[in-house]
Amino acid sequence: MTDSPQTSGRQPVVFRVLGVIERVGNMLPHPFFLFVILGALLVLASWGMEAAGLGAERPDDGEVVEVRSLVSVEGVQMMVMDAVENFVTFPPLGVVLAVMLGVSVADRTGMLSAMLRATIVRAPRRLVTFTLAFVGISSNVAGDAAYIALVPLGALVFLSLGRNPIVGLVTVYVSIAAGYNTGLLLSATDALLAGLSTSAAQTVEPDYVVTPVANWYFSVAVTFVLALVITVVVEKVVEPLAGEWDPNDASERLEAETEALLDEDSEGSENLQVGADEATGLRNALIAAGAFALFWFLVLLPANSPLRGEDGSLAESPFLDGIALVLGLAFLTVGVAYGLSVGTIREPSDVPRLMAEGLKDITPILVLFFAVSQFLAYFSWSGIGEYVAIVGSEAIERVGLGGPLLFLGMLVLVMCMNLFISSGSAQWALMSPILVPMFMFAGISPEVTQAVYRIGDSATNIITPMSPYFAMTLGFLQIYNRKAGVGTLASMTIPLSLTVAAVWFICFLIWWGLGIPLGPGAPPR
Repeated sequence: MTDSPQTSGRQPVVFRVLGVIERVGNMLPHPFFLFVILGALLVLASWGMEAAGLGAERPDDGEVVEVRSLVSVEGVQMMVMDAVENFVTFPPLGVVLAVMLGVSVADRTGMLSAMLRATIVRAPRRLVTFTLAFVGISSNVAGDAAYIALVPLGALVFLSLGRNPIVGLVTVYVSIAAGYNTGLLLSATDALLAGLSTSAAQTVEPDYVVTPVANWYFSVAVTFVLALVITVVVEKVVEPLAGEWDPNDASERLEAETEALLDEDSEGSENLQVGADEATGLRNALIAAGAFALFWFLVLLPANSPLRGEDGSLAESPFLDGIALVLGLAFLTVGVAYGLSVGTIREPSDVPRLMAEGLKDITPILVLFFAVSQFLAYFSWSGIGEYVAIVGSEAIERVGLGGPLLFLGMLVLVMCMNLFISSGSAQWALMSPILVPMFMFAGISPEVTQAVYRIGDSATNIITPMSPYFAMTLGFLQIYNRKAGVGTLASMTIPLSLTVAAVWFICFLIWWGLGIPLGPGAPPR
């Protein structure tokens, strides 16, 4: 591979821009403190806005919404007395915990890793790139662990086929980043985004609920499209530009790293091959998944099932309202079946132990939730969120922006913000209280608004230098090319990021234009 622009003279503008983004982003405080600061600014803003007598009329019922000051007796009492309630009743909290209890077992038993590796190993040679892309997108169920487990394996797979290993690891990295908000299977991210969207929507309609499956139909369909798009761009653009790999460019770590990945006896390594016990475990997990699905099919089959809606449908039903529990039980079922087969579960006490170990991974999110829940409670109580949403929807109506142009504007906004705030949950927690109500007043459902957010967030996950996995991937890349820098990685990921964003957005516009529901129970528009 040729030297990166970073090592051969003046950098192109795009790489210098990425450098600026990285420096500015590093100046931002931790998301927890970011919301603490925003909460303090919100308190001051509410005081000034109430003093100015700001208010707006709701377009749906004509009720006047007036901004209330948090610098008041009632405001101070709310901030102190309701702090714990704000946290424990925060919609995403319970949903995420319920799902993660099951996901933790599936992950800690080794099932998710074995499932992803089995798919890669069995791929026909001509479909390797597509398989890597498809598995990477579908690895959203494994969360951040997918980066650690699969990115180095992508390089190894390409190396074993005589192809440039750098292109292999970039393919997997891009696919995981792009697929973080989509995929065939539902994940904790679906629960997290749905909870935040629900919280935002309830400022307009108190009983509105966005379920974790709200975008699932569209996610399943777009998974295949994105895998194909990534395959085409990698094989027709990225790989020819990268050229053949020169082993002389590799670092001294390469031999040791390669041996560790291939060594079946290497402790803690993610072995590329799937052992006989793992294959048996995956087979038993599949049987358990089939039995689990059959059980719920039989439960929901009767027209008078207690888990159906009042009209007998599933669109608005207790089943969908409790889908977080069903998802958690699904992961728990297959995880236990796999763990019993391979020996990672030997006694009943292992199950709660694995649950507890898995929950450790999301403790940073729980800490962030405390700050976010207070910020959103202030936003709702003061009326600022609803006021801004009403004013914004009126501005949209005056300008005459239609759905596609409105979606495009939101997409660009999300992509720009995601370059600086790499935490998807923090960014949606910041944007949803304004965008969701604003779009609701403009006649656009929260499920649709959330779907647009997923596109912008995922597409720029690929290129934001603020992501720790961008830096991690660069570290793996430097094993194969010790002279590589940010420019090397950016030169291969930027074309993929822009293509993914464009194609995904076009697919969304077609889906939305045809009026197809984005997921079970979701309105078509």
